[in-house]
Amino acid sequence: MPPRNLWTREELIVAFNLYLKIPLVKMHSTNKDVIRLANLVGRTPSSIAIRLVNFASVDPALTARGVKGMDAGKKTVQPIWDEFFDNQEELVFLSEQILAEKENTSIANKYQNILFDLKDLKGETVIREIKARVNQSVFRQMVLTNYASKCSITGIDIPELLIASHIIPWSKNEKERLNPENGQCLSALYDKAFDKGLIGISPNYQVVLSCAIKSKKDTAFYSNHFGSIENQKIVAAIKYLPRKEFLEYHLDTIFDKQQQL
Repeated sequence: MPPRNLWTREELIVAFNLYLKIPLVKMHSTNKDVIRLANLVGRTPSSIAIRLVNFASVDPALTARGVKGMDAGKKTVQPIWDEFFDNQEELVFLSEQILAEKENTSIANKYQNILFDLKDLKGETVIREIKARVNQSVFRQMVLTNYASKCSITGIDIPELLIASHIIPWSKNEKERLNPENGQCLSALYDKAFDKGLIGISPNYQVVLSCAIKSKKDTAFYSNHFGSIENQKIVAAIKYLPRKEFLEYHLDTIFDKQQQL
């Protein structure tokens, strides 16, 4: 009997990268992204699709919602999942490096649209900046996919107007920077309002308005952009709901801290 074609760590890491970027309903062998990865690593699209649903079987955010993946193969992907949660920034960046290598390019070339202004930086400074920007780009892909590229408040579906908004700010919690449960998809106005604590999201996923915003009830912009969204439920996420403890952190530490407009 010929030896089994066991999956390498690199193959599992790039499969995990794709798992983070596409919704569950697209984890099938006819998806163009699945086919493309299969061609890159020399696997069949069906084998890639199976690995993706294996990752779903070990994803605690999904199992908590009663969503099941494919348990066969669970032991193969569990170490990669555990490694990701122990060191999200390193593994996401590593997965992008491996992909770039398999695409016969470099991280600098692949992400030149967001790295073009770093040519004057040197040493560890440029390495840190490249890693941060690439990881933020992957986070954006994860979050927009999680909300079907729609603002979770308004439903706007123009990607150029959408931002992957952190609930706990990037600078405040390194461990959760790339956790998709720490993100929501917002159009630019509401991203800024959320970031500045002018609006919040309650643990039951309803929009709450700050006193500063409510003080503008007599204005046209209030009725046009804020009055109609108070207590509105945000759009349901496809894979990852915003974690309630993250929403509570935002409400407790950022929301409506004596904001004056």
